[in-house]
Amino acid sequence: MNSERTTKVADLQKDMKDVHNKEACITSDFGVKQTNTDDWLKVANDDKTGPMLLEDPFAREKIHRFDHERIPERVVHARGSAAFGKFTLHESAADVTNAGVLTDTSRETPVFLRFSTVLGSRGSADTVRDVRGFAVKFYTQEGNWDIVGNNIPVFFIQDAMKFPDVIHAGKPEPHNEVPQAQSAHNNFWDFQFMHPEATHMYFWAMSDRAIPRSYRMMQGFGVNTYTLTNEKGERHFVKFIFTPDLGVHSFVWDEALKIAGQDPDFHRKDLWEAIENGTFPTWKFGIQVIPESKENDFEFDILDATKVWPEDLIPIRYIGKLELNRNPDEFFTQTEQVAFCTSHVIPGVGFSDDPLLQGRNFSYFDTQLSRLGINWQELPINKPVCPVLNHNRDGAMRHTITKGTVNYWPNRFQAVPPATPQEGGYADYPEKIVGMKARMRSKKFREHFNQAQLFYNSLSPPEKTHLTAALGFELDHCNDPIVYTRLCDRLTEIDLSLAQSVAEMVGGEVPQQAKRQNHGKKAKGLSQTDFTPANPTIATRRVAVIIADGYDPVAYNGIKAALKAGGAFLFTIGPRRNKILAKGESKSGQGVVPDHHLEGMRSTLFDSVFVPGGEQSIKTLCKNGRAVHWVREAFGHLKAIGATGEAVAFVKDACALPGITFSENSDVVSSYGVVTASQVEPRSFKEAIQMAKGAEDFVNSYCFEISQHKNFDREMEGFSSMVAY
Repeated sequence: MNSERTTKVADLQKDMKDVHNKEACITSDFGVKQTNTDDWLKVANDDKTGPMLLEDPFAREKIHRFDHERIPERVVHARGSAAFGKFTLHESAADVTNAGVLTDTSRETPVFLRFSTVLGSRGSADTVRDVRGFAVKFYTQEGNWDIVGNNIPVFFIQDAMKFPDVIHAGKPEPHNEVPQAQSAHNNFWDFQFMHPEATHMYFWAMSDRAIPRSYRMMQGFGVNTYTLTNEKGERHFVKFIFTPDLGVHSFVWDEALKIAGQDPDFHRKDLWEAIENGTFPTWKFGIQVIPESKENDFEFDILDATKVWPEDLIPIRYIGKLELNRNPDEFFTQTEQVAFCTSHVIPGVGFSDDPLLQGRNFSYFDTQLSRLGINWQELPINKPVCPVLNHNRDGAMRHTITKGTVNYWPNRFQAVPPATPQEGGYADYPEKIVGMKARMRSKKFREHFNQAQLFYNSLSPPEKTHLTAALGFELDHCNDPIVYTRLCDRLTEIDLSLAQSVAEMVGGEVPQQAKRQNHGKKAKGLSQTDFTPANPTIATRRVAVIIADGYDPVAYNGIKAALKAGGAFLFTIGPRRNKILAKGESKSGQGVVPDHHLEGMRSTLFDSVFVPGGEQSIKTLCKNGRAVHWVREAFGHLKAIGATGEAVAFVKDACALPGITFSENSDVVSSYGVVTASQVEPRSFKEAIQMAKGAEDFVNSYCFEISQHKNFDREMEGFSSMVAY
């Protein structure tokens, strides 16, 4: 485990205890050592056990603590996972803000980042189709700064007053509490139609963004519009963006569905595994800024949370780096009890009049009171690393003991006075406000379809295909014709061909005319294909190597060394989880103990499958339907597949399709992500990987295909749908 310490990790040490302390023994909560915590004090003798005694304080304490272990579950973002890390700045943003964390390039700011799904309960699955939370707590020298964001840059609603409605509509329906962690039901889609402002957001939610491959491979967005103020008192509007260095990648839908049942903890395990192995997730931190004088220069309102700021109009300025490098010590006290507030800002960062943000500032603080009590900011994970002192007092579970004879301001001692801005005190920007007191929305807030078209137009062909299929899946689960018919009609205001395809799938009336012409505009930064890593990488990719007795040790050991050198995680899969003997090894030989057997794991949980040759091994695998299914399923999910020697024929039989080519000699053949070489030697495998498309050697060709995440050409040519999986 990484042992890197930050000021926040050091701060947590004083509240930390180690259950593996050899000198420790069980005590009560009030410190009395216990001799027996297995038997309630009772009236008993050797022949008869009588009633238990209510006077036993230790038994009552143990039961009471168990009865009250659970705190109220988050209404949204209940299912989460988190990690510690650090934020570093490589370019000062002093031209737009005086916030120390964004101007001092010598600082290293500790952070705690919690990822989550939105709709599901704590017990739901990680890989459901849903928006993902991306909430970062910066423990700065000026106080805690929270960016409470998502992996999607926009939201369903413009005004926070609608938040209870959108969440009620998305949650399980009230009459039968079904479905869990899904938007595929009548109420959700009824809400989407009734609120045209949600159109842009549900296009994002139906895209691949809502089924991310990993928390480590998704963007984070602050969503709302904040402000930055510099030393001159000049104000800029700002949006915050985190872009992963590993690129932005997603599952295919069938893969996400299966993993939800096969390993519902996939994302939290994936995050833990990467950090535990020292392959720390990193993101570039960027800001988009608009001078206050240019607030009204755009066709959309920059305070509208249902709109993006297109990068060609407002470029992203990447100024820092976020790294996660330490797993939590205890899930409940850290990941579960961490509490975020959009209202937690520091000097130099402020709020705009974004109506969704204004409501969130009230709501987030209020919900922490409900979950954790008035003193929630004294919990170790929520405490700032800078000094905290004020005249707030008392309340349930107060930890701080404040000495002194006064608890108010002003007081005769001038004790704990307010700070001046020069001393680092928070100063609100003196914004001039002119308007009417009314429940209304400005003109630009009433346009809802331009950016939905912009997003759809900007997607790659595979992404458009996936979005169409996602809408088809979701609306197929709506059994009220009014719901899916109206939604199909709404789609004609975005793109007629999309509306026609979805209507055909879900049984709606197929529209013949667009209600609104598609403007045809595109923008960069909306498609996931815009975020490929700077250099091809297989770091942290999970590769399954399938072997049986008699496998080729040259190919097995060669690919194992190469993948390890590239930072991939290799897992050996066999017909059993007992020793598998290589070709030429006797029963007394060393053998290889697989990490899993074929029935204990599935191809869905890996990024790629490799099968080395070996005549006996391949004969065994050919007779194993599950082994064949592994290869076919990986093929259907567009994953890189590698095979050498006799395994080439095995893979060919599993994916026998006209148009897919395979090696028949020593030549390496890469066909739609299937890389084969019928003849290999020890020199065919090298640890120095130089991945490139069209590489002539097996290792580089195969690793390049893994680095591409998926082979979407396989899907677009129709090959993946020809194989049963």
